[in-house]
Amino acid sequence: MQTPMWPMLLVIALALAACSSDRTERPNDAAAAKPTTPAAPDSASPPQPVPAPAATSGPMPASGAVGYSGFGPARFGATAEEVRMAWGKDMTGGPGDPQGCYYLYPEPHQKGSHRIGFMIENQHFSRVDVDVADIVAPGGGRVGMSAAEIGQHYADLVEQPHKYVEGAKYLRHTDAASGAVLVFETDASGKVTAWRLGTPPQVDYVEGCG
Repeated sequence: MQTPMWPMLLVIALALAACSSDRTERPNDAAAAKPTTPAAPDSASPPQPVPAPAATSGPMPASGAVGYSGFGPARFGATAEEVRMAWGKDMTGGPGDPQGCYYLYPEPHQKGSHRIGFMIENQHFSRVDVDVADIVAPGGGRVGMSAAEIGQHYADLVEQPHKYVEGAKYLRHTDAASGAVLVFETDASGKVTAWRLGTPPQVDYVEGCG
């Protein structure tokens, strides 16, 4: 009796199909096997340099030139011409009324900051006004200090409320030897924004010559 061939053929066909399946690579497998190249990072903008604080422009007085007696050789009570000579450089300003009140300012007189100004009233030098940190007051105070720091330099400060700014103050120190008065003006946070030095009553003019 002859054995049928179809069972053997079926086994052979199944074996060949399995081998063919093992050798065939699925299309998605090849794509998944490829390493992914990372995207190049966006080029960052180079860091910008931080601008340095603007320097105070214009000439400054010599260290220690402002004192309780006045400015250099020009003592409080001196004439406007003596103040000009003591400064030694160009100044602007002059009297509308020779007997009135006005300021002399060093050139260049920049808008928004006079740096230092010299009050003349009734033809006599009576006060110095400063609004920059570069010029140090006698005793060590300067613009930018806190009220607490000013208190460390002057033991007998008298605090007075600011005339226009709520929370701001005037810190007033009187020099016992000369009788000159030094007034520091603060903002509401207690930071010194300006100071003035001179003789009463001019040193207490809140609006200057205004």
